[in-house]
Amino acid sequence: MESFKDRFKKTVFKIYVFVRAACAALVLGCIEVFGSPRGRRYLAGAALTGTLVLLFFRPPVQVVPSGEIGVRINRLTGGVGVVPEGPTLMVPLVHELRRYPLRDQVYRPQASASATDAAPFQTVEGLSVGVAVTVRYALDPARVGEVAKRLPTNVGSDLIEPVVDGVLHRALSRHTVREIFSDKRIEIQDDIEAELRTLLGKDGITVRSLYLGHVDLPAQYRAGLEGMLAEELATEKMRYTLQLKEKKVKESELEGDASKVQREKAAEAAASEEIIAAKAREEAMKHVLPLKEKEIEQRRLEAEARKVQRMKDAEGEAEARKIETVAEADSRRKLSDADAYRIEITGKANSEQMARDSALIAKNPLLIQKTLADKLSDKIQVIVAPPSAGGFFAGGLLGMQGRAQSAGPAPVAARTPAPAANDNAEGE
Repeated sequence: MESFKDRFKKTVFKIYVFVRAACAALVLGCIEVFGSPRGRRYLAGAALTGTLVLLFFRPPVQVVPSGEIGVRINRLTGGVGVVPEGPTLMVPLVHELRRYPLRDQVYRPQASASATDAAPFQTVEGLSVGVAVTVRYALDPARVGEVAKRLPTNVGSDLIEPVVDGVLHRALSRHTVREIFSDKRIEIQDDIEAELRTLLGKDGITVRSLYLGHVDLPAQYRAGLEGMLAEELATEKMRYTLQLKEKKVKESELEGDASKVQREKAAEAAASEEIIAAKAREEAMKHVLPLKEKEIEQRRLEAEARKVQRMKDAEGEAEARKIETVAEADSRRKLSDADAYRIEITGKANSEQMARDSALIAKNPLLIQKTLADKLSDKIQVIVAPPSAGGFFAGGLLGMQGRAQSAGPAPVAARTPAPAANDNAEGE
């Protein structure tokens, strides 16, 4: 039989022959390709096709969507650069773009929400409990570039979930079911949140909040716990009832003491009020009598003042009547003088007017006939002067002797008065 060493030598020799033949075929193929025009065309077509495929799978321009931040990694130098939202230039086969969300994200461990799930939490007693946990977190945009080299591509499933699950299991395993269910839930929640912030903050992840919700207990433990809680509640209720009774008794005693003190204070206050009132009345009488005397004296003085005032008023009224009488007599005297002066002036004016009229008539005797005719013109329609009138038809009425006119009737003056005036003339 062949030994293992011989078989190994034969295998190595066969591999050597195969590699030598492959290298010879590769060299002959390259000579054929670069040596003929057709081979060069094939090579150019293959290069173009490879370039298009490369541009299709590795485009030079990639877009970072809204709400995310990009990290560009240089594969040659290992440099890392943060890329904001929008398009960015990428060199194929050189740059690699990783996108990380900046929006707040929520992680809820579904496998630990119930006591019968695949990965429930274990307590100090060794019981399985389910707790509904909600963790809200987000990446710190200022530290993405710093921690991008050690962050996994899927931060949620590769980093957040393992860390949160580990911290939750470790923290809850240090407490009892009762503490998780009722007593120290808020304290446990704050401790877990502080620990997660410390651990994930080193990787540029900010934990916004952590909430412990519904706690799922085993059925038997839940029944026993509810019974124990009911008994504790009954005990607490009884204790508070006794305390309330004691407080009511104490309150009754305090109310009695307060009522007693209040009555004593009221009696003392009433006695003090009576004493003060009596003293006040005594002091008031000391001031009332002088005040009454002053009031009587004041009324007497007011009566005398009213008397003097009435006398002054009477004297003033008498003096006023006297002055009014003198003024009235003086006024009547002045009115009489004014009337006499007016009559005298009027008489003188009439006398002068008559003298002027006499002189005018003496110069013009026919003026009387004209004036009388003018005054009677609206009364008489036809005037006939008799011959004996001496030329003036009203000479007989006036008692004048005129000279005889020449033969023939006197001139006739014809007038045409208004109908009303003609009627009046005829009636006369």
